[in-house]
Amino acid sequence: MNRINKLFSEKNKNILSLYFCAGTPNVDGTADVIRTIESRGIDMIEVGIPFSDPMADGPVIQDAATKALRNGMSLRRLFTQLEDIRKGENAVSIPLVFMGYLNPILHFGFKAFFERCSQIGIDGVIIPDLPFHDYMEQVKPIADKYDIRVIMLITPETSDERIRFIDEHTDGFIYMVSSAAITGAQKEFNEAKQAYFNKVNQMQLHNPRMIGFGISNKQTLESAQANAAGAIIGSKFVTLLEETQDADKALTMLFDALQK
Repeated sequence: MNRINKLFSEKNKNILSLYFCAGTPNVDGTADVIRTIESRGIDMIEVGIPFSDPMADGPVIQDAATKALRNGMSLRRLFTQLEDIRKGENAVSIPLVFMGYLNPILHFGFKAFFERCSQIGIDGVIIPDLPFHDYMEQVKPIADKYDIRVIMLITPETSDERIRFIDEHTDGFIYMVSSAAITGAQKEFNEAKQAYFNKVNQMQLHNPRMIGFGISNKQTLESAQANAAGAIIGSKFVTLLEETQDADKALTMLFDALQK
């Protein structure tokens, strides 16, 4: 069974996923960050593929991607770094999801990309700028062949019809973006966001949902966990990782922030 499906079959509430950009805080430390995150009890990890024009990301993640690219990080290098992530005594067992934009993946080639993902043990991919028509026609058949889940995003602007269509044609989970804005920490989710969460909950979708964008404290974390299977934290962790240059210290500071 795909590790994403296995996670949601075993744990349907309070799942916590973290995002960080590959090649940060140092270009060759991606596998070490992953292993540290797993050792601290996180349920799932999104590994960002750095790109020069990350349109859905706020300044924190944009800055991390820029630094990673300047340090020589690339998709090909990332695959090499994670070659043994599922092997040996330090094998990682939790789901790993690549989050990257379409351009680098197109250059790599869809078939080659999903084949390499399968070889090293990547369970899912998020491609924010992948048109749904292209997903259905070109990407889904290849992803299904290699048992990789392609995770789609929905926002408060996504129509009910499209949400149901996404739910019908995807597997794993749906990434429920808390707002139509870019990524970045927020102090709280306002009434409009709560209404959006409630609306989607009432739709009784097939796929579980994870809420991301803006989760940085106890209030936003608890709200996300109450309205979905769990939460995805990105910008807050990326900021702490940059400040400390140490994944374990960054996680300690993150857990402290999530209590406030």
